Amino acid sequence: MKTKEFFGKFCSLYLWGNLLAMALVVVGLCVGVKYGLAAYTHHGEGITVPRLVNMSCSNARLLIDEQGLELVVTDSGYNKRLPADCILTQSPEAGMKVKAGHIIYVSVNAKSSPTLPIPDVVDNSSFREAEAKLRALGFKLLPPKRILGERDWVYGILCHGRRVATGDRISIDSPLTLLVGNGQYGADEDIDYMEPDPAFLDTEKEGDIDDFEEVEEPVEEVENVEEIDNPKPDGM
Repeated sequence: MKTKEFFGKFCSLYLWGNLLAMALVVVGLCVGVKYGLAAYTHHGEGITVPRLVNMSCSNARLLIDEQGLELVVTDSGYNKRLPADCILTQSPEAGMKVKAGHIIYVSVNAKSSPTLPIPDVVDNSSFREAEAKLRALGFKLLPPKRILGERDWVYGILCHGRRVATGDRISIDSPLTLLVGNGQYGADEDIDYMEPDPAFLDTEKEGDIDDFEEVEEPVEEVENVEEIDNPKPDGM
């Protein structure tokens, strides 16, 4: 192929027409994808989340439905200063922009205070240990009541003047009083004495043989007793 023919093909209208058509197709695809996705996802459009806190759940649900959103209750709490079924928290927060159909998660106020089981602290822990466990669970504690017993040992729990046992469910708004030992014991309190082992008292039992033998001091034998009794005078 000659050089003139080679460069002549680049000047062909057919070639440049194909290149232009390909370019137009690529540009059209890019523009279509951009605006098509924007239309499909409602890009640039948003709904302002209304404030639902302190609103009743029924009224909040009506408002959310009007906005084209969805309301889902995920948790509950308790605030005695607010009415029951009142919304305590929401997510997303008020004022944020969301798309239509977005879910708004809320927590509502319970009708009564939650109840929790009493942990195993009676006759099983000291005052500090029991106090820490109960406060960590959310219980309210009154000053402890001192009774006779080992110092700072927990002997019981009172709630509104009555004893409660391990596992009893008590409202966290009901204060508890711990019965704690004062380190003293009553005069009428039973004291356990340990009886001595009879084996240590009876040193001799039937059938035992005493190996002890009495040893007398040896006496020197005297050959002539008379000489001792009547000694001879010197020189005889």
